[in-house]
Amino acid sequence: MVHFLQSVGLLFFGSRLKRISDSFLLDVNKVYQNLGIPFEAAWFPVFFILSQKRQVAIREIAEKLGISHSAASQMVSNLQDRGLIESAVDEDDARKKLVTFTAEGAALLLRVEPVWEAMQEAMEQLMAEGEHSQKILDALSDIENSIRQQNVLHRVEAQLKQKAAGVL
Repeated sequence: MVHFLQSVGLLFFGSRLKRISDSFLLDVNKVYQNLGIPFEAAWFPVFFILSQKRQVAIREIAEKLGISHSAASQMVSNLQDRGLIESAVDEDDARKKLVTFTAEGAALLLRVEPVWEAMQEAMEQLMAEGEHSQKILDALSDIENSIRQQNVLHRVEAQLKQKAAGVL
C-alpha cells in the first residue's frame, strides 16, 4: 500500500525527508538510551569530527557541516555545558577557538564508537533492502549540489515570476 505522502510526490518531498529524519534520530537516541549511554544523536556531528581530528577549530566544524559559525558555536557550547568538550584560544591565532574532548568526552567517545559501527552496518543493510535505496546517497548529493547552485526559495520565486508574467 502506498503511503499518502508517497502518492503526492514532490510537494511532500521535504515532509518525507523530515519524517524519515525524525524517525531515524528517535531510533538512534533510543539505541543510546537502551544501552545506558548518555549520548544524543544531535551531538554526533561534533563528536565524529573530533574523533577524526582530536583538536579542531569551530570554524572548521562549521565548514565541514555546512552550517553557520554561530550554529557550530551553539553545538560546541551545548557540549561544553555538559563537560564533554572544552575550547581554548589558538596560540597562533587569537581569533580562533580550538575544541578538544575533555576526559569525560573522550571516555564517552569510546562508548559510542562501537554503536556507530553497528549503525553503519545496520544502515548498509537497510540500503541493500530496496531496489533504489542504494542510490539514495548519490541522489542526496545531487540535490545538495543543485541547492548550492540555486536554493529552493529562488527556484520557487522564479516560477512565480514566470507565472505572473504569463510565461508558464
